[in-house]
Amino acid sequence: MSIRTLDDLLAEGVSGRRVLVRADLNVPLDKQTGAITDDGRIRAVLPTLGALVEAGAKVVVCSHLGRPKGAPDPQFSLGPVAGRLGELLGAPVHFATDTVGDSARSTVADLADGQVALLENLRFNAGETSKDEAERGAFADQLAAFGDAYVDDAFGAVHRKHASVFDVPARLPHVAGRLVLREVEVLSKLTGDPERPYVVVLGGSKVSDKLAVIEALLPTVDRLLIGGGMCFTFLKAQGLEVGTSLLEKDMVDTCRNLLERSGGKIMLPVDVVVADAFAPDAAHDTVRVDGIPSHRLGLDVGPETVAGFSAALSQAKTIFWNGPMGVFEMPAFAAGTRGIAEAITKADAFSVVGGGDSAAAVRALGLDESSFGHISTGGGASLEYLEGKALPGIAALEN
Repeated sequence: MSIRTLDDLLAEGVSGRRVLVRADLNVPLDKQTGAITDDGRIRAVLPTLGALVEAGAKVVVCSHLGRPKGAPDPQFSLGPVAGRLGELLGAPVHFATDTVGDSARSTVADLADGQVALLENLRFNAGETSKDEAERGAFADQLAAFGDAYVDDAFGAVHRKHASVFDVPARLPHVAGRLVLREVEVLSKLTGDPERPYVVVLGGSKVSDKLAVIEALLPTVDRLLIGGGMCFTFLKAQGLEVGTSLLEKDMVDTCRNLLERSGGKIMLPVDVVVADAFAPDAAHDTVRVDGIPSHRLGLDVGPETVAGFSAALSQAKTIFWNGPMGVFEMPAFAAGTRGIAEAITKADAFSVVGGGDSAAAVRALGLDESSFGHISTGGGASLEYLEGKALPGIAALEN
């Protein structure tokens, strides 16, 4: 793979030049207060932004946040992100209150060397996500006018064929930022020749969301440990009662087929924490998977499962983890996710946390991020990379 890097751009000199940086600042916000609840994605882009600022570039950052419908929506404004980004950079970030309009044009025009501007949410413009190439291209033209060079440091968006990810790099000299480069290097280790045993832990709610990656990984992994809500469809495929637990009925036959051809690689929970309701204060206790009451639902894996999964992880030399083991946001159902995360940190292995809810869980549970080999910023992007799919944002950087 031949991709020019940020270091290549810096070597050419960027002082006084406008550099358009596509970042992934899609951080979670508190619905009541609008406060940022996890700034991990903002921190992840700091090495790239810091290097450009230090080199004297006029840095124009763009990103999406949430899923607005192609028009301004105050609940998805990047305003709070601009404030937090400025705190972390130690200098004010100039915020444009639109994407490519008057505010954006004047904000970019007023930048001095070494200053940073952030444009308003890209998805406030329908051209960002449009499937119409002309509409997307017209928006890309407007964005590209803000830069003399383009840096993609938004790994969490490289699997999207969006204007800022796919079309803008065709219009400007383009390079991969530090974060994107690191993500590709790490994930290529997993798809190349990983040190064995190679153990993958998959959680989350739906089998359908992870089916493609399970299909891609089964031939290459040594063990595949399955927890989270998706485990109940596999348990149902074994003929077990799963009560009112999350269940994808149309995936039961698929799961049965996967189990039959996995050669014993797939490990499922042996006990689960069941509750009367999906609520933080619901009455709950631990049962064997062959004893789930018909009126209760599973919300976490149990301690015996954590012990069994931990034993498999302790033998691993390479680990990939994507998806929590239970509803970790509720303390009563967080022990499974915490136990597996701690087992990963104790293993003498190269470990990769595959973004999304797994990365959020690491931070929410107060675990030491440095004890993992790599925490990805792109849940969907990392899964599609492991599936072997071509990622539009990476392809655009290769051209």
